[in-house]
Amino acid sequence: MGALLPIIIQLVGGAAGGNVVGGLLKNMNLSKVLATITGLIGGVAGGQLGGLLPMLEGVLGSGGAGGMAAEGGVAAGGGAILTLVVGMIKKMMSGGSAA
Repeated sequence: MGALLPIIIQLVGGAAGGNVVGGLLKNMNLSKVLATITGLIGGVAGGQLGGLLPMLEGVLGSGGAGGMAAEGGVAAGGGAILTLVVGMIKKMMSGGSAA
């Protein structure tokens, strides 16, 4: 269970970040399902990449509630960024302006 908890936190954080960005950017026309899926993927990717950054290693590696919250925050950021990128690509492909 100890190895599974970080991945669950990354999934939840990523889904939250993806849905927040999807809700804020109505002009991107992202469905809730697409925002959630891209958030999940971005959350896990962001969480894994966050562990590689030396400046975050002290916070993420500390364990406890602070480490879990930091990991969730990094995952939410990764989910938000990936959802934003997918939304911009989708809008450009549909003929709209990305800005």
